[in-house]
Amino acid sequence: MPAKNTTELLKQLRSLMRNVDVVKEPLEAYIIVSQDAHSSEYIADCDNRRAFISGFDGSAGTAVITQSQAVLYTDGRYYLQAAEQLDKNWTLMKQGLPETPSSAEWLAKTLKKGSLVGVDPALYSKDEWDAMETELSFSGTTLIPVAQNLVDLIWKERPPRPLNEVVHHPIEFSGKLTIDKLDDIRKEMTDSGSDLLVITELDEVAWLLNLRGSDIPYNPVFFVYVIVSPSMLHIFIDPRKVNNEIRSSITSELNNNVEFHSYECVVDKLKELACQAQGKVWMNKKCNYALASLVPKDRLLIKLTPISVMKAMKNPIEVQGMINAHIRDGAAVCHFLAWLEESLKSGAEVTEVSAATKLESFRAREKHFIGLSFPTISGSGPNGAIIHYNPDSAPVSRQLSLNDVYLVDSGGQYKDGTTDITRTVHHGNPTAYQKECYTLVLKGQIALALSVFPQKTTGKFLDSFARQNLWQQGLDYLHGTGHGVGSYLNVHEGPCSISFKHSVDDPGLRENMFLSNEPGYYEEGQFGIRLENIIRVVEAKTKYNFFNRGYLKFEDVTFVPIHQAMIETKMLTTIEIEYLNDFHMKCRKLVGEHMLATGSSTSDPGFKWLQRETEPINL
Repeated sequence: MPAKNTTELLKQLRSLMRNVDVVKEPLEAYIIVSQDAHSSEYIADCDNRRAFISGFDGSAGTAVITQSQAVLYTDGRYYLQAAEQLDKNWTLMKQGLPETPSSAEWLAKTLKKGSLVGVDPALYSKDEWDAMETELSFSGTTLIPVAQNLVDLIWKERPPRPLNEVVHHPIEFSGKLTIDKLDDIRKEMTDSGSDLLVITELDEVAWLLNLRGSDIPYNPVFFVYVIVSPSMLHIFIDPRKVNNEIRSSITSELNNNVEFHSYECVVDKLKELACQAQGKVWMNKKCNYALASLVPKDRLLIKLTPISVMKAMKNPIEVQGMINAHIRDGAAVCHFLAWLEESLKSGAEVTEVSAATKLESFRAREKHFIGLSFPTISGSGPNGAIIHYNPDSAPVSRQLSLNDVYLVDSGGQYKDGTTDITRTVHHGNPTAYQKECYTLVLKGQIALALSVFPQKTTGKFLDSFARQNLWQQGLDYLHGTGHGVGSYLNVHEGPCSISFKHSVDDPGLRENMFLSNEPGYYEEGQFGIRLENIIRVVEAKTKYNFFNRGYLKFEDVTFVPIHQAMIETKMLTTIEIEYLNDFHMKCRKLVGEHMLATGSSTSDPGFKWLQRETEPINL
């Protein structure tokens, strides 16, 4: 997408920053974050304020605006995209590079002592507020809450907040009743001395209530807050979103120990309940500051909610659902890759957008398909180097070619699971360098897939497994290696990840968590390579058991072959070849059986492609 002219918007915003009828005291800087009031990574159109003011529409970034400058912070996934989408009014700040100051450091150097920095407290998390307030105080600068969002005042055609009805997520897919989940949660609350648990993250509420929604594209969640007390469940949601059947079902299951409130009532009700409570009020550090500030600091318990880990550790029904969803999804991707190869070799015109549309059509044929789990990243040639490239936002949909590397990162939402897979292919003659890079990435993926580690190991200790082969050749990639995946929930799920970034809240890997394994390499202006499988954490049967720690390993649940034409086999070890052959036999068996059971024949292009691509590599 070409850069948006933001001159007039910034002029209007800066005027509001000086308008004492709006902000009470003049602001020298204003911070605009990506997230909504629930700290969502992906947001509804009505909450896309940072994209509106800057023109940059990636999922991560923070805008900081003073009276004379505008800067945009984003991470390595979006350096190239942001550089293309920001106009001359903006300076790109590349997070993660040693020479890039933090936003607080930049503000401290830029502003005079005594300056006021404003932010919408409903969109700024508790931990972000505390960190920024502390850092700014060192330079004599003050962070203040601005309840009226300034972007909303100049966004004349802001989309309305969605009012889509929620739907029940039945026990055949959820595997556990809400009342049983609440029993587990309340035990954790008692152990922590908490009388109230405030749940603000949308996927946590959806998981607890066994409901799904469609308020945020690609994420089956809905706008809601929940407060859990020892005897009552308080649900804050627009009443138009909950029909009588669902309301009655929840009320009956919880033996009338539930109260429904309007979404906007959460502030007043939290004040009331916090005053009545004797114990702690438990919140996630991602809880927005507007809510967290309602509770006295000595009464606040800030840490991961018990739901965070419970949701990540899939129960047996969810585990089987995830596996089943990935088998069906694997069949769809295999049919697509077969179609793509045949189309390109026959000379048919295929663009990045038409390829993504075709892939979605194959998924839509599969049982329990609801929709995509994120916008398909369909990048040919140099566009593949844009890590989160969205062809729908490009001025021209590039035509795929036999001469280019093609990267496709996609996923589906199914009633029984969420999928995410990346494959990189070349249907002509890849260069020796492209094959070398591809194989280095593959070796990293295999190294992580074969790793064995103690229970509760955090992802930062595993990240280098996927990078070591690239590092040995002086290469790397600017994103994490793995993220958690929900069960018909968000495709990016916390609290665990596999990343070089340190997270004090990472509880460590445990059985039946599902994560991605997706190393890559990107050559700006040339090509991008990424290989992604979803992996399940399972018990490892080790010869010994040091201090009775218990050991874990990974099990692949993505079942799509690795593109052998891009592999430089002489770079692989015997162990790596054995892993690949075993992986391919699983793909052939599970996906092949599914294809035949759902109407394909042995002469269908997708089935024949699967057989060919899973031929063993000679040792």
